[in-house]
Amino acid sequence: ITLCPQVCARAALGAGALWAAAWGVLLLTAPAGAQRGRKKVVHVLGEVSRGSVVVQTAPGQVVSHRGGTIVLPCRYHYEAAAHDHDGVRLKWTKVVDPLAFADVFVALGPQHRAFGSYRGRAELQGDGPGDASLVLRNVTLQDYGRYECEVTNELEDDTGMVKLDLEGVVFPYHPRGGRYKLTFTEAQRACAEQDGILASAEQLHAAWRDGLDWCNAGWLRDGSVQYPVSQPREPCGGLGGAGSAGTGGGGGGASGGVRNYGYRHNAEERYDAFCFTSNLPGRVFFLKPLRPVPFSGAARACAARGAAVAKVGQLFAAWKLQLLDRCTAGWLADGSARYPIVNPRARCGGRRPGVRSLGFPDATRRLFGVYCYRAPGAPDPAPGGWGWGWAGGGGWAGGARDPAAWTPLRV
Repeated sequence: ITLCPQVCARAALGAGALWAAAWGVLLLTAPAGAQRGRKKVVHVLGEVSRGSVVVQTAPGQVVSHRGGTIVLPCRYHYEAAAHDHDGVRLKWTKVVDPLAFADVFVALGPQHRAFGSYRGRAELQGDGPGDASLVLRNVTLQDYGRYECEVTNELEDDTGMVKLDLEGVVFPYHPRGGRYKLTFTEAQRACAEQDGILASAEQLHAAWRDGLDWCNAGWLRDGSVQYPVSQPREPCGGLGGAGSAGTGGGGGGASGGVRNYGYRHNAEERYDAFCFTSNLPGRVFFLKPLRPVPFSGAARACAARGAAVAKVGQLFAAWKLQLLDRCTAGWLADGSARYPIVNPRARCGGRRPGVRSLGFPDATRRLFGVYCYRAPGAPDPAPGGWGWGWAGGGGWAGGARDPAAWTPLRV
């Protein structure tokens, strides 16, 4: 932190306009990735600038969902006297680490520029003088997090923080290889492959409060390893203790809690992953062929309906947000077999709602149907009245059973 006495600030005011102009041109012409991941130095000025620029953002957080449009609120004003708003630089950044920021949007007078993945999606709301609010369209999972709104006029500046949260669901994940097989980087990749991102500690805590109970530790976005226990038991960290974060922030006691292993070595230690996903732009549906299919036939079955085999995150999103309820196991894209239960009932795997898992069965066994995902606007080439099987030579009763000949058949 650099401390600048009042005399330094007064001496610098003469060159303020020159610095502001040069700074703005630099930021507006810099490459998209030039500012990404930079370390930010915080300069604390003397009392000469205290309160001159005041930034106000909404308390708490704003909530959206994947594919939605959200306004990150930010307004500013001057306490001393009126200034020309055209000479004010407005800048939005995203906090990627405690002292690292990624550029999102910058504006200096009529010049506006969005950076990276925010191009074409971010713009100023522009609701009169003093409005620095940012409109963000087509929200993605990666947009989740904290954003800083910075307003600068010559050497005077102030900042405000806005947290963007997403409606969604946290789900635990491990690959076919077994539990505790993922480094931090591999956990990030695994979540992305299943239509998700690594969950934050706040998201995991909210999921625990909503009833998530999982007795296996997993990576979170900040590099820590934790797991939620709603029903305390000895094999899952005991009946309480210092490693739990319950409703009071301390020991979980009989009410359970989020067990915390702290920050681990992200390249050497291996755990599971806690992933997060949000609203689906398309639809997940269960496909029941004429007979159960092996995993190799799942993709062909979904393709015949203009869809792809659903990913784990897509099934969780359909269960949580679209209330998909089906007491029949089906293949998913990672080779696992699962089914979603919204209304618990006898013979459907327990007394609580959730996505039941049968693990990773032998891919050659003809045990299941398949859960498919159809993107928005994709037509259904095989509407009601169609099934799936082998055409010719007696169909299911005999003849060729080459998977390459497996085609839609009218039932």
